[in-house]
Amino acid sequence: MFKLFFAVVALLVMPTPPTYAGSDDLMQTAGSYSRHGRSGRAIAPVFSQILMTSVPTGFATVYVNTSDRQYIRESVPEGETVDTWTQMITVTGAKGLASNPRVTPRIYAEGLAGDFRRACPETFSAGRISDVKISGHQAAIEIVSCGKSPTTEGRTSESALIAVIRGEKDYYTIQWAERSKPSGTPIAIETAVWAERLKLLGPIKLCPIVPGERAPYSSCIDSR
Repeated sequence: MFKLFFAVVALLVMPTPPTYAGSDDLMQTAGSYSRHGRSGRAIAPVFSQILMTSVPTGFATVYVNTSDRQYIRESVPEGETVDTWTQMITVTGAKGLASNPRVTPRIYAEGLAGDFRRACPETFSAGRISDVKISGHQAAIEIVSCGKSPTTEGRTSESALIAVIRGEKDYYTIQWAERSKPSGTPIAIETAVWAERLKLLGPIKLCPIVPGERAPYSSCIDSR
């Protein structure tokens, strides 16, 4: 996906250099859902809370990284790679960003939409940003698209559903991107298609971290 999801964060916090600690453990936790060819949960502590999503059948985690300020997990259809893919599900975390009064889920989402627009001004399109609640937290959901994606040098289009969630202390995004045929004009947003994909990612939960609890984090799975 566009390497743009931390652009807003970079303007508002000064991240420290990546330390890449614990990536192997995170990969094992996040990747376990895709075995045996069925959908399941991806659940792991991300900074101050546990984040849980569902992941569709056939996706596999290909990249997980965490640093002092940022978290990212990328999943693609089995057989594809982090560089060559048709679809990608990305989860990110921005540590401490919820304490910044200048940031709201809508502002964060608008910043990400602005990154897309600047990347492809002539073929950009977007749906309306929706203010919602996810797991009891303020959130915003948007759909954005580039008819010609600069990340593939215009060989494909790139569209994405992006959910931005304000946690207790941190911000989180869940993104589902798709590459398809390029278009020289803006692509019509198929809201119903993306709404179904959002359902496939649910339930999305943010839960408290219980001291001493280990995977599979039953307190979060069983919570309502």
